Amino acid sequence: MKINLCRAGSAVAAVLLATAWAAAGDFGRGVYVLTSTNNPSGNDVVVFELNTEGTGSLNMVNMLSTGGNGGGASITNAGILQFNYGLGAVANYGSNTVTQLVREGEFIGIGQTINLAQGCLKPDSVALSRNQLYVVGATCAETHAWPSGQVDGPVVSLSDHSAAQIAVGNTWAAVTMASGSLLQLPLTWRGTLSGTSKSIPLQMDADSVPLGEAFWGDILGFTPAHSEENFAIVNNGVEYPIPGTPFSSGQAPCWVAKGAGNIWYTGNSPGMAISIFFSDGQGGAFYKSVPLPGSPTDITVSPDGKLLAVIYSAGGEAYVAVYSIDGYGDLTAVATSSSVGVASFNGVAFSE
Repeated sequence: MKINLCRAGSAVAAVLLATAWAAAGDFGRGVYVLTSTNNPSGNDVVVFELNTEGTGSLNMVNMLSTGGNGGGASITNAGILQFNYGLGAVANYGSNTVTQLVREGEFIGIGQTINLAQGCLKPDSVALSRNQLYVVGATCAETHAWPSGQVDGPVVSLSDHSAAQIAVGNTWAAVTMASGSLLQLPLTWRGTLSGTSKSIPLQMDADSVPLGEAFWGDILGFTPAHSEENFAIVNNGVEYPIPGTPFSSGQAPCWVAKGAGNIWYTGNSPGMAISIFFSDGQGGAFYKSVPLPGSPTDITVSPDGKLLAVIYSAGGEAYVAVYSIDGYGDLTAVATSSSVGVASFNGVAFSE
């Protein structure tokens, strides 16, 4: 019996003029951390500005309505919000849409609404490359040309409705299924999903509730969240489990972010911690854990690899914490947001 341990150009200019803005700082290009409320009655993107000078601060500068509804994807999903190359995307689980996010200079705003492919429902995770948007939900995994948003290539139908996250490597994409499986989705030369998938064999001790995932080239790291094998990598279709802190201590990594080199970071919901792992192509080792004051629900590393952000809940309120990453992969606390009246966040991303 499995016990749930995890908590769960011109066109752009025209779009920007029609949206609400999140104003940034006065000097230089600001660093922002974005997350979503995933509210079933109206999803919002919360924009925080990071100041690393002095004691550091993380202040909310705006809350932007996506125009869609959240809901349903808050327990066993990750990556519902992503940002890459000045554009972002956030899934609206309850509206079967994805909302585009746009950054121009010191402003972040809401762009177009992207509809899912016909028959595809309940999106709960997205991934971005320079030219493609990838979306997975209850019934499909699909590719959209980016930033136009048009469906691009064949749709992969899913008979299992428990998709937790989609992540994309060099030649293949992966979908973790909370029911206990991991899907390999080959990519075409254009970077679109080819329309096929197959299940990757998982070892008995590392097949329990796969949730978070991230790629290192074509090597996938993922968390079998309810297993004593706290972390695992997949290389050339072969899984290599990596033990972590003892399961009895409550350390069950659920979410994953890729750091520099061979470093991986996981968010442990029941253990209220961030764990650090190192790997090569055929295994790895647990390094250490950094405690959190609450239970994390997603984690990310900045594009330059120098910052880590984690969202967590404590005392009925949601928070964002940012850490600096040194040359050895160790973490130092920089700033934590104040409460903004939201009980939980879903998805987290940097815009630099």
